[in-house]
Amino acid sequence: MPVSSGVSFVLSSILTVLVFSGMQIYKAPLASSQIYTILGGYIGSILFMCVLTAIGNLEATIFGKSFQQKLFPEVIFSLIVSLIASGLVHRVATTTCFLFSMIALYYINRISQETYTVPVSMVSVHSKKRK
Repeated sequence: MPVSSGVSFVLSSILTVLVFSGMQIYKAPLASSQIYTILGGYIGSILFMCVLTAIGNLEATIFGKSFQQKLFPEVIFSLIVSLIASGLVHRVATTTCFLFSMIALYYINRISQETYTVPVSMVSVHSKKRK
């Protein structure tokens, strides 16, 4: 069941706080081994998606549904926030967070293109003939 942009903003903001606080609570275990450090980067990319969703829904609520997120400032800001949060866990988690976030951003863009672009066959073309 879809929710409005305002409700989605609140939910993604709550998830952002929960993921960030979970990363900070489990900082020592996430930095204890290589696999957990990679897991810390993956959790950082989940934080990236939550922050990006929160910002996008806030802008959709304020500016209207036709407002689109751009690379700068929305995506860059979300990426910086998630990289800083991962850096508080471990330096290698920052690198893996960046890699996982770029993969997530690719798929978010791909899903958005499939969902919101109109196929060429659906567009009606009117041609004017000269008499």
